[in-house]
Amino acid sequence: MLLEREKELARIRAALDGAEAGDSSLLLVTGPLGSGRSTLLRRVPELAGDGTRVLRACAAWRERDFPFGIARQLFDHLLSGAGSAGPAGRTTGTEYVSRLMDLGDCPAGTDPAHAVSDAVLQGAQSLLADAGGDQRLLILVDDLQWADGPSLRWLAHLTRRLHGLRALLVCTLADGDHRARHPLVREVVGAARDVLRLAPLTRDATRTLLTEAHGRPPQDALVRALHEASGGNPLFFTAFRSALRHTGDPASREQAASVGELSPAVLRDRIAGHLRIQPQSVRDVVVAVAALGDHSDPALLAQLAGVDEVGFSGARRALVHTGLLARGREVRLVHRVVRDAVDSLLTLDERERSHDAAADLLYRCGRPAEQVAGHLLAVVHPGRPWSESVLRAAAVNALRAGRPGDAARYLRRALLHHRTQDDCRARLLIDLATAERAIDPDACVRHVSQAVALLRAPRDRAAAALRVPPSLLATPRQPAVELVRQAARTLDDPAQRDEEGTGALALRLEAWLRHSGHENPVELTSSVDRLRRMGPRPPVESVAERELVSVLLCAGALSGRLGAQEITRTGNRILEREPATAAHAHTTLPLVMISLFVAESVQGVASWLSSEQRTRRLYATGADDVLLTAERAFVLMTQGRPAAAREHVESALTMDTSGWLEPAVMTLASVAFELRDRTLSERILARTRDRRPVGLALTATRQILQAGVDTQRGRGRDALDALLACGRRLETAGWRNSALLPWRPYAIGLHQRLGETEAALQLAEDELRWARHWGAPTNLGRALRLKGWLLRDDGIDLLREAVDILRASSYEVELARTLIVLGQRLHGGPEAEAVLREAAGIGAACGVPWLAERAEHGLGSATVPPVATLTPSERRVVSLVGRGLTNQGIATELGVSSRAVEKHLTSAYRKLGVSGRRELVNALPGR
Repeated sequence: MLLEREKELARIRAALDGAEAGDSSLLLVTGPLGSGRSTLLRRVPELAGDGTRVLRACAAWRERDFPFGIARQLFDHLLSGAGSAGPAGRTTGTEYVSRLMDLGDCPAGTDPAHAVSDAVLQGAQSLLADAGGDQRLLILVDDLQWADGPSLRWLAHLTRRLHGLRALLVCTLADGDHRARHPLVREVVGAARDVLRLAPLTRDATRTLLTEAHGRPPQDALVRALHEASGGNPLFFTAFRSALRHTGDPASREQAASVGELSPAVLRDRIAGHLRIQPQSVRDVVVAVAALGDHSDPALLAQLAGVDEVGFSGARRALVHTGLLARGREVRLVHRVVRDAVDSLLTLDERERSHDAAADLLYRCGRPAEQVAGHLLAVVHPGRPWSESVLRAAAVNALRAGRPGDAARYLRRALLHHRTQDDCRARLLIDLATAERAIDPDACVRHVSQAVALLRAPRDRAAAALRVPPSLLATPRQPAVELVRQAARTLDDPAQRDEEGTGALALRLEAWLRHSGHENPVELTSSVDRLRRMGPRPPVESVAERELVSVLLCAGALSGRLGAQEITRTGNRILEREPATAAHAHTTLPLVMISLFVAESVQGVASWLSSEQRTRRLYATGADDVLLTAERAFVLMTQGRPAAAREHVESALTMDTSGWLEPAVMTLASVAFELRDRTLSERILARTRDRRPVGLALTATRQILQAGVDTQRGRGRDALDALLACGRRLETAGWRNSALLPWRPYAIGLHQRLGETEAALQLAEDELRWARHWGAPTNLGRALRLKGWLLRDDGIDLLREAVDILRASSYEVELARTLIVLGQRLHGGPEAEAVLREAAGIGAACGVPWLAERAEHGLGSATVPPVATLTPSERRVVSLVGRGLTNQGIATELGVSSRAVEKHLTSAYRKLGVSGRRELVNALPGR
């Protein structure tokens, strides 16, 4: 509280020196609520030293009507033994003061302030003169604005007669308090020789105080957040700092972000206590500001508070001086803790009446629906006739702005106001379900079911059932599937077929139902047959046709029953007709994107995503943001820009977990697969661990990610077992396309590293057979590389074929991997040098340094024996690996840590161009 108060203390010290020399004076200390006036006043006696007689008094609001309360406090200890005699025939100073004290018991109806005679005042003056005859006097009065009237009159008398007393009178006065305008207070203030206005603490002071509290320098973000939130007010800062101690690591970024939301009880109660004793006009204005929110129109605030322009200006000025309203043209509270303090002043009924009046005022003034709806949320009673329409309009605006949570809150309150079970309530339920599909899928299905029960027309029921998005049908939610099935069954009635629009609804319902069976191999086969019956160019002109073809196309991609070229042709036709909009997470469009991704056709997707960036973002939610980021990451990865792809994955990992739908998770995981980044994989696993319910796509994605992590941790056998189990489950469901969930390529590598060459070759044969049928160049090239790698020197022709095929692919990272394997198998020569140099150039251009290093190492190993490039320490570790020792055994043998052994092994793997212990042993001369 006393930090950066050196100038004020120096001025007080100078005034004390003046009083010692007979130059008595009055100092006034002013500042807003919590600025440290009382703390500074308590420090003054320490400056005065032992040779000073100190008289203290502290005024209190509850004692403002107690006559001579301040005088009694100041003179109480002087009355005992301080009665020096005056001139002959005159009353002693003690008797004068006793008579002044007795006026506190004067008859009712008599104003003690006017009953004080000049003789009594002179007697009190005489007593002070006697007390200060042999030493300096220091008179301290805290919170002068709350002093009682008689004491104020005496203090005003004293200030005019300080000369000769050898006294310093120091008073504190709160800025913005209405009692500061009392005539007697103003008279005392006017006599002050010096006014010390306490300035806010600087940012440097904030940093110093945080360093002292935490024992280490704080983060700049925390210093900035605390300084801005407290405004340099010591009371606010101290309360916020204390509250942060209970919220975790003071150096974390989360703490800096949470400062604006803090509402310490001790600070809230202090502010509420101050407001409670202010005039009614001040309380009404601050309640109006808290109700209408920041940046409100002063005219509206005055109207809501029930005061005229002059009254509003005075109340606003008082609140600004107190430090509760911000300075400047905008009318806003300095922090949310002030709003919480205002709320604590009101009863529940008063708070509801305030919000109801605010809603009515804003509605009559034609303010936006969301401003009105924000107050209707705080009103429990059924509301006004227009409340339901306002809430629905506010929900529409919130959905357009991508805030489904706010829209759901508005619609739930509208349902509370609409008690009739009719079509209007059904529409509200449908709108609510639309908002909830992004934040609460189970509630979405439940509210659609309730709406369907209220609707009579089959077409209306079908349209309502279609509000359940396809993403909810992809996971085990039987109520949702049954809801759609019943709507389709009702619409299939012959009496409904001829109605306009029924055909489109029927196609959409068929798409929804077929998508719900995507984990059933029989349903997948049926969907592919349905697509083939549509001919080589399925109709995709209408929305309903595109939705159905999207689902059927995805079934062909999952099962692998369609070729990559066919999927590319049909998928791009759909994409050409789909509007480029961000809000597509809850449509069938993600199924088209996934189908095109596995078919390695990203040019159309890249163009669509580029067009989306140039459109207005309407109705886009967190789920849309995550999906768009994932799709852009995949496109960047296939375009040979892994560093940019990684940045997009990192960005998605910072977004809301509720927005992680299955298509987004699968797409992000595909990028993590290719990056072979253990940290990214672990973070994706952590973000999806608590998702419920879990469908096959998410389960298989998580299993493959976990297998990659386990492999890098040295748990190859566990990883292989998990991959094989995942593969069996996918095969059972009819998902034979390993381009989407690459379990086979990973399992092939693990089989080989564990010495199970026959099993690896069998899987490699299966992968190559499937890849030739599928027809996508990257998958075929990868399958050829894996088999050529397994066959060692006999697989050079396969590796050359893989290189030729991959040159037609845009995915250059896979080409670089294949070139490195080919260069290693050629064992030197011009061709080996050429392919390795090409691989190094691709790795450097794509921003994959580890690929470039492996290629450059291969160039060196063409003329230098591999082991000759190892350091002596690495050679010792490698030789012990050849003897079959584990990492811990090697550490014990050499007397080093396991961490050091891992470091040497990693370096050896990189230099020798191998990926594990078994390959390392095979690379050793003489084994």
